[in-house]
Amino acid sequence: MIVVISVVAWLFIVVASLCLVVGMALLDRGRIARLQTNLRRYPWELRREILGLLAVLAASAVGRGALQSVSEVYGWRATGTIVAIEGQFVAWVQASLFSPIATRYFSWIYIYAYVFLLVFPVIVYGSRRTPTTLRRLLVAYALNYGIGLIVYTIVFAHGPRNVMPDLVTSLLFTYNPDFQELAAQVNENANVFPSLHTSLSMTVATFAYRTRGSDPAWAVLTAWIAVSVWIATMYLGIHWLIDVLGGIVLALGCVAAAVRIVDPDPRGEDGSVDDAGTNAE
Repeated sequence: MIVVISVVAWLFIVVASLCLVVGMALLDRGRIARLQTNLRRYPWELRREILGLLAVLAASAVGRGALQSVSEVYGWRATGTIVAIEGQFVAWVQASLFSPIATRYFSWIYIYAYVFLLVFPVIVYGSRRTPTTLRRLLVAYALNYGIGLIVYTIVFAHGPRNVMPDLVTSLLFTYNPDFQELAAQVNENANVFPSLHTSLSMTVATFAYRTRGSDPAWAVLTAWIAVSVWIATMYLGIHWLIDVLGGIVLALGCVAAAVRIVDPDPRGEDGSVDDAGTNAE
């Protein structure tokens, strides 16, 4: 437990530092001032979405073990099907890209950049004049976790590092063994389809693309991190290509559903108007 606390504390420091540096680079003084103002009213305005997301996360944390047992007994054992379809693709990815630098880069992406990618949109969209995009983002997050938990229960599949250990190495834990303690607290070995790392990063990237008119630099940064996350899940031996593709499909569906669920702002579907006077979702 001490190891987990240490890893989480360092994760918090790194992500907070990234948010501070990137926030100062991407947001002007007007949006930073608006963010401070919105912090006083958005939590109440978005209380339903926040509580809904917290409820889904709590259900996932509490029920993950029990649902894993249900999946083992009643779930569709899909590992053989996945291997039959894509063969040794993940092993090829790992062998083709392998180097100490690549291992450190993708490990950093998988842990630190990924968490930053999920947290920083709250700052970007929290600095807008209306909470439409932030509301949609929270709904999309909840849908990702909720649907992902259901699919994990239905589909029982092991990752490549467990299926072909002679060809695929658990490089994440080789880079930093302490991550294994943290991973054991939040993941199961048999809940690889779809890849939630992929679906959540794709969700953020999709919203960033929708708001590229007002935040072009954020859209570019998000695309880079998201693609790196997808590659990292395979390079580190955690997910199959099919898991990644499933995560992309899940993300697109969740974003589409969130846009439908959350009514457009009365001033227009794009939500607010940024300081430069351009429409921003």
